[in-house]
Amino acid sequence: MAMTEEEKKYKKWIVGLSIVIPLAVAVLFGVNLRKLGYDVEPLSFLPPIYATINGVTAILLVFAVSAVKRGRVRLHESLVKVCMGCSVAFLVMYVAYHMTSDSTTFGGQGALRYVYYFILITHILLSIIIIPFVLFTFVRGIAGAYERHKKLARITYPMWLYVAVTGVIVYVMISPYYTH
Repeated sequence: MAMTEEEKKYKKWIVGLSIVIPLAVAVLFGVNLRKLGYDVEPLSFLPPIYATINGVTAILLVFAVSAVKRGRVRLHESLVKVCMGCSVAFLVMYVAYHMTSDSTTFGGQGALRYVYYFILITHILLSIIIIPFVLFTFVRGIAGAYERHKKLARITYPMWLYVAVTGVIVYVMISPYYTH
């Protein structure tokens, strides 16, 4: 099935955002304003907030899928938009935290350390990979390409849910090691 005109219109934006967002996060992650001499307060209160946003995203994703399965397409669309907004809010807070605070090192030992790093690495990799999936899936839905939307959503949904849930798990596992 061919791409709709609306999908074609957004394709360059989606590809661009899928490249720019991870690059910007990587660059900004390495910038610590305090170490550069700026007098900024560490935003150490943000991790539990953005972990909560990840949890809310996971719950809303489940509700969004449930809504569309019950034929409540408008509710599904609204919930997905809220999930996208939550993901943007998470990203802004995550970058702000890392630009004003020292990175926290996981202090667990033994097998727990391997579990933590496995979850963290898969979370980070999928959080990069998920960007074009979410955006293409969304555009297919709003463009009315419902069969193609459903087909891609079957891949996008479990990945996005995994990223949201593992964001909470990573926070829970590293939270004892935060310095305040």
